[in-house]
Amino acid sequence: MRTHVQKMVSRCFTVLRQQRTIRHSVPATTFKTLIILLILSRLDYGNAVLVSLPVYTAYLFQRLQSVMNAAAWLIYGLRHSEHISNALILHWLWAHKRLWFKMAMLIYEASRGTAPSYFPVAGPTL
Repeated sequence: MRTHVQKMVSRCFTVLRQQRTIRHSVPATTFKTLIILLILSRLDYGNAVLVSLPVYTAYLFQRLQSVMNAAAWLIYGLRHSEHISNALILHWLWAHKRLWFKMAMLIYEASRGTAPSYFPVAGPTL
């Protein structure tokens, strides 16, 4: 999993570097939407396998959190000396809490029968 997370983080930072060049060329709301779509969708893709990781792999979650922090810095044009918690008004959860929230939502949707078709149904089917 370390290799997977490292490659994902590397790709996300590459996208952030590319997006930095267009920050002043597009409206702020468009730029924010681009960053959220390109970065958070990459972080969410396949994150269900990270649930089973032992607690001692907190380093991997710190790497994922660093991508989210860099995205917030870029969206709000903060300097690195400014604390990131001021910019987390995006209502983003921390990386590990985001993962558990996504899993809880999948379980909830499966119990109601509204989960994607590839997700197993938790209860008896009608």
